[in-house]
Amino acid sequence: MSKELLSGNEAVARGAYEYGVRVAAAYPGTPSTEILENIARYDDIAAQWSPNEKVALEVAIGGSMAGARSLAAMKHVGVNVAADPLLTLAYTGVNGGIVLVSADDPGIHSSQNEQDNRFYGRFARIPVLEPSDSQECKDLVRAALEMSEQLDTVVILRTTMRISHSKSLVEIGERTPCELRPYKKDVRKYVMIPGHAKLRQPDVLARFDRMAAWSETTPINRIEWGDRKLGIITSGISYQYVKEARPDASVLKLGCSYPLPEKLVREFAEGVEKVVVVEELEPFLAENVRLAGVKIVPLGLPRIGELSTTMVKTAIAKAMAEPPPPPAPFAPEEAAGRPPVLCPGCPHRGVFLTLNRLRLIVTGDIGCYTLAALPPLNALDMFMDMGASIGLALGMEKADPANAKKTVAVIGDSTFLHSGMTGLLDMVYNGSHGTVLILDNATTAMTGHQDHPATGKDAKGRPAPQAVLEDICKGLGVRRIRVLDALDIEGLEQALKEETQAPEVSVIIARRPCVLLTTLEGRAVKVVDEACASCQMCMDPGCPAISWSDDERPVINEGMCTSCGLCVTVCQTGALEL
Repeated sequence: MSKELLSGNEAVARGAYEYGVRVAAAYPGTPSTEILENIARYDDIAAQWSPNEKVALEVAIGGSMAGARSLAAMKHVGVNVAADPLLTLAYTGVNGGIVLVSADDPGIHSSQNEQDNRFYGRFARIPVLEPSDSQECKDLVRAALEMSEQLDTVVILRTTMRISHSKSLVEIGERTPCELRPYKKDVRKYVMIPGHAKLRQPDVLARFDRMAAWSETTPINRIEWGDRKLGIITSGISYQYVKEARPDASVLKLGCSYPLPEKLVREFAEGVEKVVVVEELEPFLAENVRLAGVKIVPLGLPRIGELSTTMVKTAIAKAMAEPPPPPAPFAPEEAAGRPPVLCPGCPHRGVFLTLNRLRLIVTGDIGCYTLAALPPLNALDMFMDMGASIGLALGMEKADPANAKKTVAVIGDSTFLHSGMTGLLDMVYNGSHGTVLILDNATTAMTGHQDHPATGKDAKGRPAPQAVLEDICKGLGVRRIRVLDALDIEGLEQALKEETQAPEVSVIIARRPCVLLTTLEGRAVKVVDEACASCQMCMDPGCPAISWSDDERPVINEGMCTSCGLCVTVCQTGALEL
């Protein structure tokens, strides 16, 4: 058996392969994206990008009901989208084992909020497993699949950003064939009409008792005896901080953080003098440990953001009435602040420059274009979650009909397919006069250029039927649809002026491929010094390829310039030319 250095996401994918997963579906979102990308490389697994997380989980559920081991992967906020089928799946149970990977983002590195998805386990009465390194990412896929089939339940495999993206050695094995479990029609189990759901409720409660018993005996929950003066209960990435901060302490490592193995917790507590709990984000374990009747010494760790070894060392020393740990021999220097910015040549830049100049209210959405909220573009007024831009615009119009003429909902192609379509249908159905601007760059750009139904390729890179955005809009009842080049600033400005005044729903599709997917041609923009009026209008789009010199002239970084020509269009004196 060989070993490879794998990230947590790569290890989850390897686990899906080795332990017989046949169906996998996901919607890309940091930090979960690489799971499906790596699963798609295995021909033995039917892997697919779904339009959103709800559909991805439903595909996995269908696979499970057909008898196949199945997996759905998503980031933490994606579980909110998939919560509807998830909560009912907790009632139906499974046929083939099914795992829902929830990749949480403590520290909000790339998300719109910070939430602790361990609470979904308690909410839905389903188990939550938490790996502490890449090897465990692979191992717990097997544990989750076996637990799922043994206890007739979906299992959440909860990772976090540090686990998903950090690398450690993983033992590589062969794929274990896993035959389809026989499908058996069982209406009372799989058809959750109210009468059947009521019948399933006692089963759900009884299953919880079996889950708790499993948690008591599974080897993924283990005691590591050390110095009995201090006992630390922990899980996930926090285990790594604990082992660095207090390598000699006794540790109860929980691979299954829900249901809590209460007997094991009490056995551990009785074997040490003081008990503390180390965990990131919410006091999920601490609350359950207290409910088990165990007294713990509070550490005062923060409930927001990521932990660190230093934070754990300091908190434990204080709780144990010990001298504070010596400061680190050298303090890491803070990295220079770098505001996120759209790429040089990004076709979105001219769109937001135009929206800003027209002083329109812009309801934004999730994607690269969220970066337009920052200076110098300052072009977004609000954004909430995937697909929300259109509903927000409609709500503003309902509050004051005059808002329809000064509000534009902006959404990307992938996000429109994710959950924007229903918002547009709502606009049409409810007689809106609003305007929707779809930024079609032919990819899911911000998560790394994954395909979606409008790109014409599937998750394995094979040709696929291509959804046409304008046809979808037409099918939803929109009669005013315009398609133009995203870099046609004059055309876009005219279209926005006309469509915001139209007495019905309008859709403008600003289309141009993501600059990172295109082959750069042409020479960089040149500065004509004698024509420059030092007005700095060329700086308005915020292109990182342009800087301002001490002698009041623009400077073009030829290595970054993509020859998109936006700055040439913006310049009013002819000081820039291609």
